[in-house]
Amino acid sequence: MKLKQCLLALSVSAAVFATAPVSAEEPLVDNQTAGTVNPAAEAMLSQLIATALANDATRRQYYAQAQAVRETGKASATLMDPKLKFGVTGLPTDSFALDEDPMTNISVGLMQQFNRGDTSNLNDKKAAFQAGGLEVKVAARELEVINAMTTIWLELGYQQVANRVLYENRTLMQELEQFIQTNYSIGKSETQDLINAQLQVTQLDEKIQANQQMQQRLKAQLSEWLGSDWLLNTQTLTASNQLNWKALQDIESSANSHNYFTQLNQTPSIKMVDASIDMSKTQVDLARESYAPQFGVEVMYASRQSNNMRGEPASDLVSAYITMDIPLFTGNKQDKNLAAAQYQVGAAQSQKDTLLSQMNAKVNALLVDKNNLAQRLERFESTLLPQADSRVKATERGYQNNTAQFNDVILASRDELALNLEYQRLITDLNLVNNNLSALLNSYHYQVDKPQLNMASEQQ
Repeated sequence: MKLKQCLLALSVSAAVFATAPVSAEEPLVDNQTAGTVNPAAEAMLSQLIATALANDATRRQYYAQAQAVRETGKASATLMDPKLKFGVTGLPTDSFALDEDPMTNISVGLMQQFNRGDTSNLNDKKAAFQAGGLEVKVAARELEVINAMTTIWLELGYQQVANRVLYENRTLMQELEQFIQTNYSIGKSETQDLINAQLQVTQLDEKIQANQQMQQRLKAQLSEWLGSDWLLNTQTLTASNQLNWKALQDIESSANSHNYFTQLNQTPSIKMVDASIDMSKTQVDLARESYAPQFGVEVMYASRQSNNMRGEPASDLVSAYITMDIPLFTGNKQDKNLAAAQYQVGAAQSQKDTLLSQMNAKVNALLVDKNNLAQRLERFESTLLPQADSRVKATERGYQNNTAQFNDVILASRDELALNLEYQRLITDLNLVNNNLSALLNSYHYQVDKPQLNMASEQQ
């Protein structure tokens, strides 16, 4: 057998990260070239995200709330319901007869109160801004779901890469154990070499089981959006620890140095604050309308049953009134409400400025991480990985020529494996940074229909 392959297998046991569901008998991931994007895995992720967004109850909640606010605004923009007034006036208490006294009459009236100034249109406008903010919240929820699912997907992809390495090295380790066992039986290998090889196999079994646990946990986390039934069909799910970020690169190239305010102004988080600012400005207009008088109209018809003093039937009566409240003392009410509304506009604008600064700082911090990860990956590719490979080959030759110990070969192989896994970890971390940048700059390109509300939920 090839001694080089056997010795390379020894490297796996010491440096593997615990990951996700894998089998010690059969790998769950197809071989992929390190540093390349898997189109099939990307297509699967897109499909899963589309399904999750279509079935997300939180999106439906925000959308239903938006429609409720919009309908409430339309209701508040209409006139108050008219009031019907009915009664008897001038009824004598000695007989309670309707036709005894000419002053007695049966009255029916209609009263209508009108909204103050232009408050009807302003209330409708304010509700529209509030509903628009909630609809933007639907888009913010979509970003949240996409970011969370992509994060889990990338971590699952890394764990599957680690699993593949573990499984391959375990197979080679078993072959090497058999090789040493044969040499030991004829006196060509030391007892400690055999024990060491057996220990490596056992440690690999432990790492594989930990890997299975982590993969199962990651898949269980995806079931938050995909449902528990989805877990039954995930045995052959192939994830990836890297994706295509072309849309993000286009946004980065179009931005000024360290200044992403233009791009951030188009994100759902900022649009929600914009809606809050518009609502506050509308509230200022409503506060100004409180200085306008409020009018009302009342019409009464009185029917008299008795005769007048000449013995003739008394004529019926009609009364009409116009009511108006006059805001004369505005110092403690209207003026205070207007000042409060104006302060609220300033607070909302300050909130936007603060949020923009925070988000821009996060973008720049992530870009620092991205640049450093790219530099580290370059160092791994150009120096560390080639040096580790050369060291393994040198110790293999030394062991064959009896100039190196078996433990030296194991140590060199372990270090090479640790570097390879760290290299894959850096690739994953770089993609996680891109994922967070995409969430901040809204560079995802997933299309999803508006949430569908059934009639029962709309009536409720």
